[in-house]
Amino acid sequence: MTHLFAIAGALMAFVAVAAGAFGAHALRTRLSPESLAVFETGVRYQMYHALALIAAAWVATRAPGTLAQWAGWLFIVGIVFFSGSLYTLALTGIRWMGAITPLGGVAFLAGWLCLALAMRR
Repeated sequence: MTHLFAIAGALMAFVAVAAGAFGAHALRTRLSPESLAVFETGVRYQMYHALALIAAAWVATRAPGTLAQWAGWLFIVGIVFFSGSLYTLALTGIRWMGAITPLGGVAFLAGWLCLALAMRR
């Protein structure tokens, strides 16, 4: 599982850098400033949590139990729901996608709590 989280974290970071460049260059003239800010928030949180995935992989190698694994899965779910919904909202204007974003935020919070508890052991 640790390899999966490390690889997923690196790939999610890769995608975040690519999405950030796409937003800065291709979307700057196509989106409103508000939509671009929404897109950039998705990129920023994806990068934070890609790094958190790598941290979860590292902690899982040092802390017994499943809390670090839970953290990793929660970070993945959070990226998909939080960043994914913001990307969709910014690019399509589908407003109801904003209702999904808090589910990703809750997954991020739960992931950080699990990671903290795993490190405590």
